[in-house]
Amino acid sequence: MLAVNVGGALIPIALSLYLIVKHQLFGPSVLGIAIVAAVCHLLARPVPGLGIAEPILAPTLTTAAVAVVLAGRRAGPLAYISGSLGTLIGADLLNLNKIQGLGAPIASIGGAGTFDGIFITGLLAVLNAGLAREARAIDDKEGVH
Repeated sequence: MLAVNVGGALIPIALSLYLIVKHQLFGPSVLGIAIVAAVCHLLARPVPGLGIAEPILAPTLTTAAVAVVLAGRRAGPLAYISGSLGTLIGADLLNLNKIQGLGAPIASIGGAGTFDGIFITGLLAVLNAGLAREARAIDDKEGVH
């Protein structure tokens, strides 16, 4: 059985779509999501009895860097979009073929272990992108290149 988690999939998708439209981040979102999804897919590992697991720090830092480079002042919204959707796609959707061998009766898109990954990656990426953007602004004021 395949389920879709409201808090780990539907709400992040809806919020991401809202942010894409509100901040006109169509192109940067596609590129950011693709990069983060690729990193998450490379790092995601099937764990019997748990599901798909991935380290939190690498996707978070990747997401923040991608957002700062691609969006500048709008790094916060892009960090959330790329972190949430990139993790959902890279860790969950691209690993659906591995779920059957994990012994779980129900597979959940955006649920349990990946809910944490999606939620934490989105939030920490926004924080990291904000800090990086602030540091960049301070360097620009001081003339540091």
